[in-house]
Amino acid sequence: MIDGPYICSMSGKPVILSLAILLLMKDPVTAQDFFKPSPNYNPGRVNGVVIAEAAIGTVVTIGLNYLWYKKFPRSKFHFFNDNNEWLNMDKMGHATTAYNVAAIQSDLLRWGGVKPGVAALAGTLTALGFLTMVEIMDGHSVKWGFSRGDMLANLAGCMLFESQQLMWGQQRISLKYSYHHTLFAHYAPGELGRNLPQRMLKDYNGQTYWLSVNIGSFLPASSGFPSWLNVAAGYGAEGMIGGVKNPTEINGQPVPNFSRYRQFYFTFDTDLYRANGLSPLDVTLLKLNRTFKMPAPALEWNKEDGLKGHWIYF
Repeated sequence: MIDGPYICSMSGKPVILSLAILLLMKDPVTAQDFFKPSPNYNPGRVNGVVIAEAAIGTVVTIGLNYLWYKKFPRSKFHFFNDNNEWLNMDKMGHATTAYNVAAIQSDLLRWGGVKPGVAALAGTLTALGFLTMVEIMDGHSVKWGFSRGDMLANLAGCMLFESQQLMWGQQRISLKYSYHHTLFAHYAPGELGRNLPQRMLKDYNGQTYWLSVNIGSFLPASSGFPSWLNVAAGYGAEGMIGGVKNPTEINGQPVPNFSRYRQFYFTFDTDLYRANGLSPLDVTLLKLNRTFKMPAPALEWNKEDGLKGHWIYF
């Protein structure tokens, strides 16, 4: 969801959680206890989180430096203005990534019994620090550069998370991601991805970013409104083969003249982890729905087609 080396900044933590689930599923009671946030500070859990993340961070940093950036010429630190690229879809990806890294980090520390305010601030600083590191490495690469626009988007995602924790002690508004296959990567696989994992990160034509609002969290508990039901506004773009403009040919092959345009969506969404009666394990698994939007019917507006509807939109 971010540019530069197109790393997935949240990839390590779900893997750790998945391994823990596999190890504990033979003993459901133990599994439920394991996933339940500690009511008091638990140094064993917190130390485990810190050590695991330090190891992951070291591996990611070394991997980026030697396996990715080494492929491209280095330069003195410099800035790069990419605010006119990809119809700003890359900026939406930065904000969404920053928000979700902060939220996941905060959850992990709350699981270890860290106080909510401290956990939230640590999550915010972790997200900002990680993404700033990526920008600094970009700043030393001829191919890219330190993007002020990217950093502003990173800050926006972090502040959306932190401000809600300060105001409400919970996340009532989330930034989410969804993806659907497009034909555009076929014409520029090097730029937009050669397989599904690459395209989910690099093909901005198929990505949509959502501001998802949990309605019930703004209403009194006595309202009886479903605690898991959201409304969402989405932003996407289409017709992009290149960052600023589309090439007429790639490797001698002609590229059709695609119109580049922005898309705006309105739909319903869910925060399934808010449903009543869930176990700690259920909540942990369903928090994926805080990051990835649930497919649903949607209304779309764009300058090419005007207003149109989708029976199901990913």
